Amino acid sequence: MEEPKWKIWLSYLMELHITSTTSELNKNLHVSLKNGRYQLCTDDAIYSYGDLYDNFYKSFKKVNWQPKAGSEALILGFGLASVPLIMELLYPQKFYFTGVEADEAVMELASEFALPYLRCPVEMRYADGYAFLMQNEEKYDFIAMDIFVNDTVPEVFEGEDFLHELKNSLNDGGLLLYNRLAATQKDKQASRDFFVGNFKPVFPQGELIDVGGNYMLINDKKFLERD
Repeated sequence: MEEPKWKIWLSYLMELHITSTTSELNKNLHVSLKNGRYQLCTDDAIYSYGDLYDNFYKSFKKVNWQPKAGSEALILGFGLASVPLIMELLYPQKFYFTGVEADEAVMELASEFALPYLRCPVEMRYADGYAFLMQNEEKYDFIAMDIFVNDTVPEVFEGEDFLHELKNSLNDGGLLLYNRLAATQKDKQASRDFFVGNFKPVFPQGELIDVGGNYMLINDKKFLERD
């Protein structure tokens, strides 16, 4: 869906409501136009914000990752394709995206407000992220773990079996970015505890990046080294 230019310009002055819907997983889903980007929100959290989805944008700017042409990228929690949009903005290479989304309403919104703007091919999978990964036999060069229900990562995505499947699904030299909330002291402590107690045992070389309001966990601190 392409908005008229006047509406895009106006969105830099005020947030414009586009549509709202509901689903079994999310009681309220809102799409708005803000600063020229579509934003997908619940009442409590931002799910997508185009290339202004800062937690991933800042993370990509911090890591030293050189994807090869034709890299396979898995997006767990697709939303309105913020992660693919950012990757296409920052990297010239062609990616092959697999987007996993458990909310059918979000998938419908993505089809209207996100997929038409991507230059790289996307295979969308309507599936629970845990079930998808447990059955997955593919390997990926990049994995984004961005699954939230409102402002909470469901416990099933914090367990040892899920983390091991994330590891097993990465190609050698692949990059994992695991998004965690860090908006309050309680959030920060819970995310640090998860990093030390759950993440590091599976990814011993893992590191935590503070991107302001979120922590991003990466599978290998070598990606923070500069040539």
